[in-house]
Amino acid sequence: MFQSKKKVALLCLACIFAAASTAVFFSCKSKAQKVREKTYEYNQEQLVKVLNKEDISEETRFAVIKNIAQNMLSQKDYPNLILFLSEWVEDHPDDQYNAYWLLVTANAYLEMDSNPLAEYYFERIINNYNDLMITTNSGEKLSVHFMSLQHLVQISQSPTNKISYFNQLITRFPDKVKITELYVRLALEYEKEGEWGLALKAFRQFLAQDDASTIRISDLPNAYANAREFVDFYNTSKFWTFETLDELVAAIKQAISTNNPGLLDNYKSRVNFFNISWRQDENTSNPQTTFSAGTYMRGNRVRFSDTLDEISTPTEAYLRTWGWSNSKEWYFYFRKINFPVDPKVHGRWEWAGVYYGDKM
Repeated sequence: MFQSKKKVALLCLACIFAAASTAVFFSCKSKAQKVREKTYEYNQEQLVKVLNKEDISEETRFAVIKNIAQNMLSQKDYPNLILFLSEWVEDHPDDQYNAYWLLVTANAYLEMDSNPLAEYYFERIINNYNDLMITTNSGEKLSVHFMSLQHLVQISQSPTNKISYFNQLITRFPDKVKITELYVRLALEYEKEGEWGLALKAFRQFLAQDDASTIRISDLPNAYANAREFVDFYNTSKFWTFETLDELVAAIKQAISTNNPGLLDNYKSRVNFFNISWRQDENTSNPQTTFSAGTYMRGNRVRFSDTLDEISTPTEAYLRTWGWSNSKEWYFYFRKINFPVDPKVHGRWEWAGVYYGDKM
């Protein structure tokens, strides 16, 4: 659904006018070029004369304005295109096609890399004008509001605004968008705003879609796993968490020292616990249900470092251990829980995984 801003702008303008742009490649004007310029100027003058007639019909007026704008587009004369259409809308507030003229104006600003101004005009369209269906030369009917919202979710820098745009796309145009993708994007914007309850709701709506587990979103490769972890973590009691890192590490060391595999396994996170080598991605790790520290502990003397590893940080910590039956070093991975949706657990610590082998 989401293409590059430049590409979308070009496609939109092409779709609106179905006109090809002409680039000027030579600094010196050829005779043919001069003829084209004179023809362009003459055509524009004739169109303006028709537009200024008092008895012009509404249909003719629309066609004339469209041709004037199309001619400017063919010359990539975006400044004059913007000036012409914005002045027309200002001087003719009752023109039923004003939403369309503003759409062309906004796309011209995109072509000039003026996203804030483009956003202003797209906003004007959806907030101040009724939706308008336009028909392309191919016969396809397009909603001006839908095209505006598509642009807005790409160029807006405001999470609050993007939340509004995503919700409008979902509720107003459910048959034209990828609902599953929009739910997860909506959840992420709610997270940015600290709206954790609404983020949870959006993640649940995402997971409820039939294609949630199979959807591929290029810039969100782990969308399903992250949403699943968020919801599952919320739904559990989090009994395995500790108030402080010191308490967690002390408990882990006690379980190892007393050779108590059952107790050690009890301290393991119940949501997305991973056991992988340092070179693996934790998102491709084995399911936590298949891992038991006790399997590798029985009959062996497991030992651990007195202090946490030097790569530890205020939010992540590592404890080196060795002596397991698979003859590998294990680095226990602890992390500080970042989960503001549940203040009772936010800021506590959990044993979240194991890294096998030398960290080098």
